[in-house]
Amino acid sequence: MVELYENPTIENDLGTFEGYNHKTQEAIFPNVTAQELLDWDHDRLGEAEFWHSGDNPGIALILSSHDILVRDIVALDRLLSELGQHDETLARIFYLNEYSGQRLQELEPESVEDAQLSVFIDNVSFLDLRKIAADELFELYYPEAYKVWENSSCDGLIFDVDRFLDSPVFNTVEFQIGEQRVVLVEPQ
Repeated sequence: MVELYENPTIENDLGTFEGYNHKTQEAIFPNVTAQELLDWDHDRLGEAEFWHSGDNPGIALILSSHDILVRDIVALDRLLSELGQHDETLARIFYLNEYSGQRLQELEPESVEDAQLSVFIDNVSFLDLRKIAADELFELYYPEAYKVWENSSCDGLIFDVDRFLDSPVFNTVEFQIGEQRVVLVEPQ
């Protein structure tokens, strides 16, 4: 679990945050960085609430599903410092936080890396990406059946992508990080 430090320092570009100052009853302008958000003095500057501006789509995706807490920003920054700020890493963190119910403060870099998730990211349609994912997973999990299907000259032998990915064997989630489509599959 992440411990909060007296004055945490943000090491990664987490984008900017929009805010509303309740003391002055107005929007906070310009947008603040993650470090400025952590350093916000609510006693001196006024009580405020913040939300991600969306300028960093992967970070916005992770932080958009719940109220932004300082400990979440510190935890996310720590994870990204150790794992790197790549679309696959962001997709894994989002899935574990949103769909597996793991809080950002409880995630460890090893659990993000070791999670049995297949992540497919590309700038193609979801239909095309689902086909790519299904083909690769069919070959991975059922190599003998895949070989028969691939080498078959029978026109009636059909592989149904949707039945495969939406079967009870997998938990399949689709979302976007900016312009990139993501299909993430977890075996059950």
